[in-house]
Amino acid sequence: MNRVDVEEKVAGTEPEVAGGRNKADLIELLLALARGKKAILKVTITAALLATIVSFLLPKTYTATSTILPPQQKQSALNSMLGQIGAIAGLSGGDLGLRNPDDVFVAMLTSRTIEDNLINRFDLRKAYRVKRYQDAEKKLKQNSEVIATKEGLISISVTDRDPKRAAEIANAYVQQLYNVNQNLAITEASQRRLFYEQQIKAEQRQLSSAELALTQVQEKSGLLQPEAQARAIIGGIADLRAQVATHEVQLRTMRSYATENNPELQRAETELAGMRSELAKLEHSNAAAGNGNLAIPARQMPEAELEYLRRSREVKYHEALYEFLGKQLEAARIDEGQNAILVQVVDTAVAPESKSGPKRLLIVLVSTTAVFLVACLAVLLIEALRRKHQDPSQGPRLALLWHSLKFSSWS
Repeated sequence: MNRVDVEEKVAGTEPEVAGGRNKADLIELLLALARGKKAILKVTITAALLATIVSFLLPKTYTATSTILPPQQKQSALNSMLGQIGAIAGLSGGDLGLRNPDDVFVAMLTSRTIEDNLINRFDLRKAYRVKRYQDAEKKLKQNSEVIATKEGLISISVTDRDPKRAAEIANAYVQQLYNVNQNLAITEASQRRLFYEQQIKAEQRQLSSAELALTQVQEKSGLLQPEAQARAIIGGIADLRAQVATHEVQLRTMRSYATENNPELQRAETELAGMRSELAKLEHSNAAAGNGNLAIPARQMPEAELEYLRRSREVKYHEALYEFLGKQLEAARIDEGQNAILVQVVDTAVAPESKSGPKRLLIVLVSTTAVFLVACLAVLLIEALRRKHQDPSQGPRLALLWHSLKFSSWS
């Protein structure tokens, strides 16, 4: 028999007394409760006593709370520059995907890395009487509460049987957060700094290689500054040749009116001989590769100069790039300092003097109320079964009640 059939049967048997039946049923319910008041009272008192005993057997727990102030969002130097460019000014702010520091800090505080560090530091597996890290992490999550308040603060509350350990764990959360911040680049400036540090190290190695290659070219060719050096060599030889020619003219002029024993003529001849010797040495040292002919090294000069210029250009390129990366690195460091993630502690957790649990009065009240309601329901059911045996006409109504209480009829 389904619920519809039962309802039709009940409606068919008592259509004329439906209104009066409700009033009679209410009075009968009250009378049934009155008749079973002693049983209800005994069960309720017993439950209250048991709840009181259990609540006093439960261990005391203490809650320690530390409060931190997360850093406020600041506009970085990059965002400032973007804001000054009219066409892309809208990229600043939320369009760059900036996160709320409160949410980031809460997520970091509840991360597995910090939880495992706390478990190892305070040996929480032993304290919680578990063997696996997962069980200790679950227990720690249950005993810890990290919330971002409306005032912009982050509250870290830890509940433990030992008040001292509760305060130490709450303060350790803050310390672990600081340690994680030191190892993570969670700001745009920190990420840029790390990038430029890697790039400048690689560029420094390339610059050293370019400088070494230039030094090898200089040692091989003997050129330090090709253009200036070539001009100096050729100019020096030309000047010395001009001086030799001038002294030769002066010497021929003196011989036209002076004798061989003239001191001035002898001194001029000595000077001319010295100049010729110096000119020969200079031409020989700078034209050794051309068998004494100065024109050959002059033709070879562009090749050596080209190699020198290539190496010099490579050095200048890496020097300019190294200088640029250095400036960018300094700018990133300044920006990182301005937007540094600082954990500012507003309230340090202290060992609580009063317990936070168990709430014995609440346990007793809730348990007593629940048992009282169950006892009342049991008395009413017993009374209904009794009346069923006395009055067979109550059978369909009890069946309707049973079908109404079945979970399958709730859907």
